[in-house]
Amino acid sequence: MSDDVIYRTDALIAEDIDAYLEKHQHKTMLRFITCGSVDDGKSTLIGRLLYDSKMIFEDQLAALESDSKRVGTQGQEIDFALLVDGLAAEREQGITIDVAYRFFSTENRKFIVADCPGHEQYTRNMVTGASTADLAVILIDARKGVLVQTRRHSFLCHQLGIKNLVLAVNKMDLIGYDQTQYDAIIEAYRAFADSIGIENFTAIPISGLAGDNITTRSENTDWYDGPTLMQHLETVEVRSDANLAEPFRMPVQWVNRPNLDFRGFSGLVASGSLKVGDPVRVLPSGKTSIVSKVVLFDQEMEEAQAGQSVTICLADEIDCSRGSVLAEADSPPEVSDQFEATIVWLDDDPMLAGRAYSMKLASQTVSATVAEPKYEININDPGSVGSQLAAKTLKLNAIGVAEVTTDKPIVFEPYAQNRALGGFILIDKITNRTVGAGMLNFSLRRAQNVHWQATTIDREEHANLKNQKPLVLWFTGLSGSGKSTIANEVEKALNRMNRHTFLLDGDNVRHGLNKDLGFTDADRIENIRRIGEVAKLMADAGLIVLTAFISPFRAERQMVRDMLPEGEFVEIFVDTPLEVAEKRDVKGLYKKAREGKLKNFTGIDSPYEAPERPDITVNTVEMTPAEAAEHIVRSLGALK
Repeated sequence: MSDDVIYRTDALIAEDIDAYLEKHQHKTMLRFITCGSVDDGKSTLIGRLLYDSKMIFEDQLAALESDSKRVGTQGQEIDFALLVDGLAAEREQGITIDVAYRFFSTENRKFIVADCPGHEQYTRNMVTGASTADLAVILIDARKGVLVQTRRHSFLCHQLGIKNLVLAVNKMDLIGYDQTQYDAIIEAYRAFADSIGIENFTAIPISGLAGDNITTRSENTDWYDGPTLMQHLETVEVRSDANLAEPFRMPVQWVNRPNLDFRGFSGLVASGSLKVGDPVRVLPSGKTSIVSKVVLFDQEMEEAQAGQSVTICLADEIDCSRGSVLAEADSPPEVSDQFEATIVWLDDDPMLAGRAYSMKLASQTVSATVAEPKYEININDPGSVGSQLAAKTLKLNAIGVAEVTTDKPIVFEPYAQNRALGGFILIDKITNRTVGAGMLNFSLRRAQNVHWQATTIDREEHANLKNQKPLVLWFTGLSGSGKSTIANEVEKALNRMNRHTFLLDGDNVRHGLNKDLGFTDADRIENIRRIGEVAKLMADAGLIVLTAFISPFRAERQMVRDMLPEGEFVEIFVDTPLEVAEKRDVKGLYKKAREGKLKNFTGIDSPYEAPERPDITVNTVEMTPAEAAEHIVRSLGALK
């Protein structure tokens, strides 16, 4: 072969490679999940998809065949489920526990599939997988029909905004590919789907184990004339396509400032498109500017589209930082601080109404409180999935509708309209655990009708007039520890120093402001929230506020700290052992609690979470009230 022929052959190969890479680069991406009841064959189906798509390397295939023999399969050479069930516990029990993500591709599309657990105990894991999915494959065991978990997962997918649903009736080989039984399952599911608002779905008879109607049409179901599962996955419209038609939205992840000559705002375009020269609005400030550059990596582009991570430069130097949202100037999203939301509770500890959680929505992080649920959504009763149940809290895997209030306005859109600006998570401020996931439904009308009224005299002028720094001295400790006595001594000492003070005592406040509250955990949280708001107002007036409350939970003490400027909240731990406080029992409360006459009493049948890093600690076993007060006043001087 001549050198010229070799050269031309190499050139053709290079052209083929370039064409392949170009085609692969512009393939659309479909994110989908498999869900359904336990042992419906979700992991086996994904394994079959990977196998038939030739996405398994030879060494992986050899290992899979070896594992299949070791685990023991039911007559087949390969146990496809082992490709996905990676945890030892999953292989031992034959169930999926955690969400497993797998990537594969075909000539026409790229895929990310999440294998979601079917067991009710791991519903929260299923919600995690569904939160980013464009499509859900809901499997049904042809022998068992529509089960409770089928209904539960279908409802969750519907709530999470997944429009494309595939009802895959699996294990058709085990019922002899009986069309009558298949049709009965479809009709039963259709009746359920109609009852919860699912408008349409695509039904496909399959066998994940035998490969029927997975990638090739099966002769065993000659009565079925629809697409194979792979054909449907390759052709269904993905969310990114639909997002292009929506108004432009891009939550700002970070400000890109490599040098003094460049300032851009980086993030993932959530919806719509934007071109150089287009007007853009920055929210929540509302400032407008013109797009001067669109940069993708190190390349300038004329346009940014949904699904791209880009840096956008503006013609004007306006305030924009992480948490801001760049939006189409004439069609901006809403800004509010009060919402109705649907919440899925993910934590073992129940939700506490009124507790402040960290809320993350897109790139925004705020403090948020959740009110007592309006209702819980029934997802367990097969006959009434979607109905409303009375509830005072939400427990693990429960779904409810409640009002959410944030400490400052956030940029949002209803979840049904925009997942990126409508979906959020709740994080416990103390443990840093993700405790809930939610979907904003709409902002409350009252939030639009209440505005801050500007005043001429601000908190700094109030403080200057009194010649002092505003403070909130927060005394916390068990009942009988001596909080009120010591706080009173501290106030007397400050009064002698000509300081302007006010003492808020726990018992005194419950005679008026908080007389409607009891002593449940939720009521204790609301008690502290109200006191925190009052203390903040008094600090705004320039006062030194002393509060004497048990305030048993760290989260609520942190909530009050977060209300105030840095350095104005001083946590004072009145450290007294329970046995000492109980011996004192000045009010006879411990005696009543021990006799069962007083429920939810801190230290007996309700917990007290001692401060981990208090600003000041006094031990009332070692100090008299006067000595403790003297130590506190001295420490306040050192804290300045």
